[in-house]
Amino acid sequence: MKAFVKTTRAPGGELREVPEPRPGPGEVLVGLRAASICGTDLHIWDWNEWAQKRLQKIPLILGHELSGEVLELGAGVRGLAVGDNVSAETHIADGTCYQCRTGRMHICENVRVLGVDTDGVFAEYAVIPEINAWKNDPNLEPSLASVQEPLGNAVHCLLPEDNVEDLAGKNVLITGCGPIGLVAILVARALGAASVIATEVNPTRLELAHTMGADSVLNPKDLGARTAAEIRTLTGGAGADIALEMSGHPDSFRLAFDALRPGGRVSLLGLFDRDVSLNVDDAIIFKAARVHGIFGRRMFDTWYTVKGLLAKPRFREDMRKIITHRFPIGELPQAMDVLHSGAAAKVSLEPRW
Repeated sequence: MKAFVKTTRAPGGELREVPEPRPGPGEVLVGLRAASICGTDLHIWDWNEWAQKRLQKIPLILGHELSGEVLELGAGVRGLAVGDNVSAETHIADGTCYQCRTGRMHICENVRVLGVDTDGVFAEYAVIPEINAWKNDPNLEPSLASVQEPLGNAVHCLLPEDNVEDLAGKNVLITGCGPIGLVAILVARALGAASVIATEVNPTRLELAHTMGADSVLNPKDLGARTAAEIRTLTGGAGADIALEMSGHPDSFRLAFDALRPGGRVSLLGLFDRDVSLNVDDAIIFKAARVHGIFGRRMFDTWYTVKGLLAKPRFREDMRKIITHRFPIGELPQAMDVLHSGAAAKVSLEPRW
């Protein structure tokens, strides 16, 4: 089969002919209907400092955001049938560690990530464990089915735990309007936020943040040190009740805490290339701030919330606006170039080689 493979510990990837995988016990073979490009894929493609430290397996088939059709069942698979429309939960848990046994599979002590630790989905076919195959509504279009994984990231940021406070009536700050930040605007609106304030420096994404329904969109390049004060002004002097840090930029990391009201909550999703500094006394301790590190999606609570959101026609219509570019998967290098240019939000890949 054809697949895009990371063949060397260097930038880029190669289109190669590789053996078609076969499903083992408890696994399914999935034929690609659509894929989408994640920031993690871009890091691996660029071979940045994070990727150099993180990737152990080379060669590696890239990609993890998937919509596909079940083509073959491995031994013992009971919950799926050939022809089912599925997406992939990308965290492959061992099911036996303390985290898995106490309802935290997404932070399994021995987690493997699809397309990072195991071969991914930028290929004609992929094999995934049955438990990781999320069965979709048969009518859910492939491009939307493939972006449920990042949509789940946004949901997890806003609803990190069972006992988290209701978003209704809250002021939400989102720093960084990449694809997950843009999706988070939609989710915050759908869950009843009183106002959504977004920060971004990229002109394309600034405009998309408005399109997604942010009440205020600020450019920290223009405001500089006044950005936090402007956020407090927009929230009646109180500051943000909830801040989502999506950018992985040190300045945005500090802004999320500076603009937070006392007793507020911060969810951290953006990945940083290197260590960052923070005045912990003022930012966290004296504010009694609650801080959540976000890794993946809660398995599988988050997926049920995603399913409910996508059942709404208006939400699906808004989600389509996130997908700014579509490419045949055979043109993956060109798709990566568009992402590097800053002109794209989410890029959908169609199974054409």
